[in-house]
Amino acid sequence: MRRITLTALVAVTLGNPVSVLAEPQAEVLHWWTSGGEAKSVAVLQQEFAANGGTWTDMPVAGGGGDAAMTALRARVLSGNAPTAVQLKGPAIQEWYEEGALADISAVAEAEGWVDVLPASIAGHMRCEGTWCAAPVNVHRVDWIWANAGVLEANGVSMPSTWEEFNAAAEKLQAAGIIPLAHGGQAWQDATVFEAVALGILGADGFRKAFVELDENALTSDAMVAVFDQMRILRGHVDRNFSGRDWNLATAMVMNGEAAFQIMGDWAKGEFLAAGKVPGEDFLCASTPGDGFLYNVDSFAMFNVDGDDKRAGQELLAKLIVGKNFQKVFNLNKGSIPARTDVSLDEFDSCAHLSAEDMAASSEGGSLLPSYAHGMALRGAQAGAITDVVTAHFNSDMSSADAVEMLANAVANSM
Repeated sequence: MRRITLTALVAVTLGNPVSVLAEPQAEVLHWWTSGGEAKSVAVLQQEFAANGGTWTDMPVAGGGGDAAMTALRARVLSGNAPTAVQLKGPAIQEWYEEGALADISAVAEAEGWVDVLPASIAGHMRCEGTWCAAPVNVHRVDWIWANAGVLEANGVSMPSTWEEFNAAAEKLQAAGIIPLAHGGQAWQDATVFEAVALGILGADGFRKAFVELDENALTSDAMVAVFDQMRILRGHVDRNFSGRDWNLATAMVMNGEAAFQIMGDWAKGEFLAAGKVPGEDFLCASTPGDGFLYNVDSFAMFNVDGDDKRAGQELLAKLIVGKNFQKVFNLNKGSIPARTDVSLDEFDSCAHLSAEDMAASSEGGSLLPSYAHGMALRGAQAGAITDVVTAHFNSDMSSADAVEMLANAVANSM
């Protein structure tokens, strides 16, 4: 009797066209290197190994992923692309247009992805009708995190308006507490900026400005007000913020050195990894204003040679969107599952709030892709906006001048 290996069973289950003798191999390029992130990606490594695969890890440090993208470009140009790459938003389409991505539609169809993924999320994973990437999660970007003890000791509540935040920040600063923990890196500046912009411009104004790149929205009085608020926030960070990694800013909130941080819910993964309890040790709330900015982590599969690597891609894609990984990964990462049929019973109160707000924002038309995290715009346009944001944040540039520079930068990037 012919022996059927675990690899063969996986291949048959996936409808895998490659040889059943191929043992799944995956070299995975990603930028999940901080505590909570590393713990999360380890979940995928373990599940991949448990299903007969061999994982080669290729972590590239840098929370915004810029260094990882530089490494990816070098690998592709040398004709030696990784098996799978952490990639998202329009960047997926850009690599597809270069002919670099593999088709994983067989897995998606066998696993019924279209029935369990929100249409907006699924849209990012498709390339001209074929499936070319697998979504891992949904991160909310517009969060504000706080040290519960610091707020209580200073008689401060979680702010629901930017005016309330500014008043709380002044009170905390007078008490010798750093109001806002921030890392002076361009992508972190952009993260704060778009959260402020959503709150001041509103969902429609944000969409016009940072999805449609409408000139009137980019040059409006409301956009001047966005930069005015950024100038106020600049006065509430410490002197040593330049170059600080985001997770070190999160640690400042954890240890009570700072009161607040404006950051996506990957920051919650850091709190949880440190044993902190939401509602007791730290607090979470959306930044002032209505709407929901999303950032979806995903893995794109690149064209590779060899049945073993293609088998690895198909196994990896199946596991990534599988219920078990979606649950366990997001419990560690701080995000919520991309699948809509995963129970949230084991998730914390911040995750429940995120899921509720996402559903309400989707229904109300205020569920929006993050520009700062590569979901709304292609690289040139997003980079042009961020360059202006960072230039303003690190200088005495007036808000009016920043708005003029913003409009010119976007026009020149198109």
